Amino acid sequence: MDIRKLRYFIAIVEERKISAAAEKLHISQPPLSQHLKAMEDELGTQLIERNGKLLEVTEAGKALYKYALQMTQLLEEAKIEVREVGNGVSGQLTLGINTFSAFGLRELLHEFQNKYPKVTYKIHQNESSHLCQLVRDRIVELAIIRLPLELQDFSVIHLHSEPFYYMTSNIKQTFNREITLADIQNDPLILPSTEGLGVHYMILEAFSKAQLRPRIVAECSDISLLLDLVTSGFGAAIVPETVIKQCKNDNIHCFKINDTELAASAGLIWMKNHYLSKTAQNFIDLLTEYKNS
Repeated sequence: MDIRKLRYFIAIVEERKISAAAEKLHISQPPLSQHLKAMEDELGTQLIERNGKLLEVTEAGKALYKYALQMTQLLEEAKIEVREVGNGVSGQLTLGINTFSAFGLRELLHEFQNKYPKVTYKIHQNESSHLCQLVRDRIVELAIIRLPLELQDFSVIHLHSEPFYYMTSNIKQTFNREITLADIQNDPLILPSTEGLGVHYMILEAFSKAQLRPRIVAECSDISLLLDLVTSGFGAAIVPETVIKQCKNDNIHCFKINDTELAASAGLIWMKNHYLSKTAQNFIDLLTEYKNS
C-alpha cells in the first residue's frame, strides 16, 4: 500500500461511486476498481460494500479512511516544510559566537527573526579556535570569531576592527581618556582569554612589540566573572571595545589604549566548498546588508 492508493481510497469513500471517484482522479474505472480490490486483498478485509447505486464504507474501511486522511495530510505538510526549509523560510540557524564578539548580534537576530519568523536558533558560545572546529565538524554552520586565525578552510566576511580598553575600579588612577601600554604595564592585569588563543596572543604580542613586560595576574574568558573581578579590585583588565559596550557598571572606569599595534578584528566564517543551508545563506545576506548600511 502506498500514498497513491490511499488517495484513491479517499476519493472512493468521499464520492461513494467508482465512476465519480475515477472522474475526480482522472483515471478510468477498471484500474480504480482493481486498486480497491488489491487493497482489500492486502489487508485481508472488505473495505467497501455496495448499497444500491452507492458504496458504503465498512467499519474496517472507516478505520483506514481516518488514517489515510492523516497520512496524506502529513505528506502535504512535509512537502510544505521541506520547501520552506529549502527556501530558508523555516529551519534552524546554527551559529557560533566568540565570547567577545557578540556586540550587535541581538539587533541582527531581531531583524532576522522579523524576516523569517519560523526559523529556530541554536547558538554556541566559545573561544574562536574551538568555534572553527565546530564549523569543521558541522555542529554549527556559521561562526563569528576573533581574527587572526588560520582560515584556509573557510570563507570569511570581515566584520569590523575595534580598539582595546583598560578597565579598572581603582579611582586613584589619574589617566586621561587615552593611555598607552607603558602606562599600565606594572598594574595587575587580567587577560580576557586563555593562553594560545586569539585575544590573549594579541595583547601579549602588543606588549612584546613595545618591549614591555606586563604583570599578568589572571586569565578569564567569562565576561561576567571578569567584570566581577575588576569591580572587586582583584585586578584591571584589557578588553576589546565590545566588552566596554556591554559593561553597565558605574564603578568600572575605562580608558582607550592608543597603541596602534593593539586592535581586534572579527569575522563571520563558514566552510568552503560545502553545502550551506538557505537559512544560513539568508543570515549571511542580512549580515552583509547590516554591515554595509
